[in-house]
Amino acid sequence: MKKLFRWLLILALVSSVAGISAVGIAYLVFAPDLPEVESLRDVQMQVPLRVFSEDGKLLGIFGEKRRIPLAIDETPACLKEAFLAGEDARFYEHPGLDYQGISRAVWSLATTGERSIGGSTITQQLARNFYLTNEKTFTRKIKEAFLALKIERELDKGKILELYLNKIFLGHRAYGVGAAAEVYYGKSPGQLSLAQCAMIAALPKAPSRINPITSPERAVERRNYVLGRMQELGYIDRTAHDRAVKETDRAFYHGAIAEISAPYVAEMVRVRSLRMLGSEAYIGGYKVVTTIDSRLQSAANLAVSNGLEEYDQRHGYRGPEAQIDLTGMTATSDWLQALDPYRPISDLEPGLVIEAEDDLAVVYLRNGQTVALAMEDMQWAAPFVARDRKGQAPETVSDIMAPGDIIRARLHDDGEWRLGQMPEVEAALVSLDPGTGNIKALVGGYDFARSKYNRVTQSRRQPGSSFKPFVYSAALENGFTVASLVNDAPIVLEDSELERTWKPENFSERFYGPTRLREAMVKSRNLVSIRLLQAIGIADAREYITRFGFDKDELPANLTMALGSASLTPLSMARAYGVFANGGYLVEPRYIRRITDMDGNVVYETHPAILCDDCKPGEPGELDSTVEERAEPAFRPLSVDSESADVSGSIESTDRSLERFEIDYAERAISPQNAYLVRSMMMDVVRRGTGVRAMELGRNDLAGKTGTTNEQRDAWFSGYNNDLVTTVWVGFDNFDPLGRREQGGRAALPVWIDYMGTALAGIADSPPEVPEGLARARIDPESGLVVTLANEGTIMEIFQAGRLPPVQESSQGAEPDAPVQEDPYEIY
Repeated sequence: MKKLFRWLLILALVSSVAGISAVGIAYLVFAPDLPEVESLRDVQMQVPLRVFSEDGKLLGIFGEKRRIPLAIDETPACLKEAFLAGEDARFYEHPGLDYQGISRAVWSLATTGERSIGGSTITQQLARNFYLTNEKTFTRKIKEAFLALKIERELDKGKILELYLNKIFLGHRAYGVGAAAEVYYGKSPGQLSLAQCAMIAALPKAPSRINPITSPERAVERRNYVLGRMQELGYIDRTAHDRAVKETDRAFYHGAIAEISAPYVAEMVRVRSLRMLGSEAYIGGYKVVTTIDSRLQSAANLAVSNGLEEYDQRHGYRGPEAQIDLTGMTATSDWLQALDPYRPISDLEPGLVIEAEDDLAVVYLRNGQTVALAMEDMQWAAPFVARDRKGQAPETVSDIMAPGDIIRARLHDDGEWRLGQMPEVEAALVSLDPGTGNIKALVGGYDFARSKYNRVTQSRRQPGSSFKPFVYSAALENGFTVASLVNDAPIVLEDSELERTWKPENFSERFYGPTRLREAMVKSRNLVSIRLLQAIGIADAREYITRFGFDKDELPANLTMALGSASLTPLSMARAYGVFANGGYLVEPRYIRRITDMDGNVVYETHPAILCDDCKPGEPGELDSTVEERAEPAFRPLSVDSESADVSGSIESTDRSLERFEIDYAERAISPQNAYLVRSMMMDVVRRGTGVRAMELGRNDLAGKTGTTNEQRDAWFSGYNNDLVTTVWVGFDNFDPLGRREQGGRAALPVWIDYMGTALAGIADSPPEVPEGLARARIDPESGLVVTLANEGTIMEIFQAGRLPPVQESSQGAEPDAPVQEDPYEIY
C-alpha cells in the first residue's frame, strides 16, 4: 500500500512538473505573439459621427457601428450585475481564468468528445474581442488564457468590466450596452428596467440569432435565465425576480433618433467631415456642432410641408396611390401586410380604405389606428385634370375614395385626421444670419427619404424678378436715383447672344410709360429693368453684380439677365440678399461651428468674418456694433486642413495644436448708402407691392422681392430684416409649370411668411438705421425732380447726398402765394 502511495505521489509530482513545464513552454511559444495590454488603457472605441444643432439637439448619427461609451460609474448597477450573473459570476474572485469553468469545459470534452468554448470569463471575452478571433481552436484558447492573465495583472477589475461593457457586440449593429439600450428600447442605460437590463445581458451568447427583435421567444427564455441567476447570487430578491419575469418585452429596432429633423444639413456635415477627417470621421467619436437653431429648423420643416401640401391641394386630388382587392382580407394583419410597402412621409400616414359610404370612410392606418374620415375632411379633393384645371367638386365621400384604396392622411393640430396627398412639387428654404453667415435653418426638399437632392445647394434655377435688386443696385452705383424715370414701354431687341428677336413684356402685359425706379421695383416692371441694364452696360453690370458673391460665368452676357435668367442656387441668393441686410458686406454662409473629438478637444472651429470698414489685419479697428461680440480671435488646429480630403496623423488636443491666425474681415461689397436705398425699395415691395401679403406678420422692418419665371416654372421669395435673411423656392424638379397664378407671391411667399412668423417671434420690430451720407428731399412724383414749393401731391424721397435730382423749375398748379421752402433737403 505504501509502495502504491509512493508511486502515486511520484506520478503526481511528475505530472505537476510536466504540466508546469508544458505551461512554461507554451508561454514561451505564445508570449512573443501576445499584444501589449498597455494599448487597452488608451483604447479608442469606434464611435460614430454625431451631428448636433447649435442648441445641442441631435440631428444625425453616421457610422457602421452604434456605440455610446460609458464610464463604469455611469453604468447602472443592475446592468453590471446582470452581466456578471449571466457571463461570469466569479469575476471579482478569479485572476482572469475561472478554473471551475475550465474544469467544466474539460469534463465536457472528456465525456462528449467535443471541443467547447465554455468557461470563458469576461476577461477572456475582452481579450478575444480586442485582439483575437472567434475561431474555436485550442491555439486560440491558449492565447486567450495567457492574454487574460496578462490583462488582469495590468488592469483593475473596474477598467476590465468597463472595456467589456463598451466593446461587446450585442446585435443589430449595437456595440456596448449604451448602444444596445438605445437600439432595442430607445433609452439610455439609466432608464432601463430590471427586465430590460437582463435582456441586454442575455445577448452576448448569440447576439445575431437570439435577440428580442430576431427571435423574441428564445431571447425571453435567456433573459429569464439571467434573472434566475441574479436571484441565486443575491443581486435581486424573489419579488423583483417575479415582477421582471412577468414583464412583457417591448423591444423593437430604434434607429438613430434625431431630436430635430434636419437631414439635408446632417448630410452636408457628413460630406464635409469625411473630406476633412477621412474614414476616421465615422469611427473617431467626433461631435459636430452646427449653426442650426432647432426652433427655427422645426418652423422651416413645417412651413415647407404646409406650403407644398396647400399648393398640391389647390390643384386637385390625383387619386389613391394604389388599389388592392380586399376579398378575404378581414384581419388587421392582412391590412398591415398590404400597407407594408408604404411608409410615412413627412407625417403623411399611409392608410387602407376598409369601408366607404356617401358620408363616411373607415381607414386603417399603417400605425395601427382605425380612423373615420367625413366629407369635411376631404372637401378639397376635386379630381385633378391638369395643372390648371380640376374636375367637378365632389359631393360625397364615395366620389373620392373606395374600399381598397391606399391613401394618405395627416393628423392636424385639432386632433383630427384628414385626407392628404404627397405633393409632386418641391421646395427649398434657407435662412441665415446676415451678420455672421450662420445658417439657422435649411430644408432641401419635401422629404429627404423621398429625394436626397439638396435643392438649397445643388439646384440651379432662374430667380426671375427676385434678381432685379442687384440690377437696381448697379443702377444706383452708375448715377441713377430711386426717383429716376425710366420708360416702361414696348421694346424689340435684336440680340446676337440670344440669336433671335426678343419682345419682352411685363407680367400684366401692359405698359405704364415713364416710371420712377422705386415704383418699378414695387410693381416689378420688366421693361424698366431691361432699360436699366441697357443704360449701365451688360459688361459693367455683370462685373458689379459679382460683388454679391456670384461667379461671372453664372451671369448671362445678355439683357435677359435683367429678368433673372441666371441659374442660381437658393443659398447663393440668400447670401446675396444678406449684403442688403447687413449694410453692404459679403459674408460667406457657414453651417459648422466646431468639431470636437471623443475627449471633447476642439479639432476644428469656425468664426464668422467681422463686419468692419476701417480694420486691417492685426488692428482692432471700429467694429460694427451688432457684431462686436463676434470679434474674438479665431483658431484652427494645425493637424486639420479644412480644404484637404485628409487629416494627417492623429488629432492632438487643441491646448497644444491650435494655431492663431488673423481675424477674417468681411469684404465690403457695396456702400451702406446703396444697401439702404435698395432696401427701402424692397420694404415698399412688402408694404404695397408684390410682397404685400407679408404685411400680415404685422412688422415694419421687412424687405423682400418676389420672383417668377416664364410659364411659372419657378416661384421665389427672398426677404429679410436685420436678424434673418430667408430665401424660398418652389417648383418641379423636371421644370414643369406650376400653373396659372402660381407666382412667387402665391406659391413661395406663404412658405416664407409661415416660417418667418415663428422665426421672428419675440424679436423686436427694428427698421434699419439710416446711414450717413443720405438726404431726404421733396419731389414731384410725376417728374422725379426736387420741388421747392409745398404743393399737394409732392412726396418725400431719399437719395445719396450729392446725387439728388435737379430742382424742378416750376410746379404745375402751385398757388401764387405758396410759401417757398428755403431748404428742401434733409441731410443725414
